[in-house]
Amino acid sequence: MATSDGARALRIQIFIAFMCVALLVYFVLLGRAGVLLVTSGKPAAIGLGAAIFIMPFIGLWAMVATLRAGFTHQRLARQMREEGLELDVSELPRRPSGRIERDAADALFQDVKAEVEAAPDDWRRWYRLARAYDYAGDRGRARETMKKTVEMERTARETPQ
Repeated sequence: MATSDGARALRIQIFIAFMCVALLVYFVLLGRAGVLLVTSGKPAAIGLGAAIFIMPFIGLWAMVATLRAGFTHQRLARQMREEGLELDVSELPRRPSGRIERDAADALFQDVKAEVEAAPDDWRRWYRLARAYDYAGDRGRARETMKKTVEMERTARETPQ
């Protein structure tokens, strides 16, 4: 199973790299269109070109922020696996789609929530809670909890022991 997981991870990384390159090409083409409009000399075209010229910068910022968050989450996941603290969902019942059955995900969530209540200052427990939210299908809370986890881990790493 490890090799199929490794192959899957590699395919995902190649896909992400391809999408980033495609997005960069798009940004270049969009910026070029903005320059052409600005240099046309027509007031409406100049305004539109200036607006279009800003879009690649916003897109580049969003792409970099998303990649940075992804790398951080991967680092935390690797650390959790190395410490043996990653949630084990291999035995939970699944739907035909592969998603964990709702009752099992809710029970897992309750167990992990109790861990956080017992150790609210441990970023590792918050990481597990974010994953439990994800398994339960609550993506919004999973993202917010993961943001809190990243901040807590950063603070713990930067604080001298």
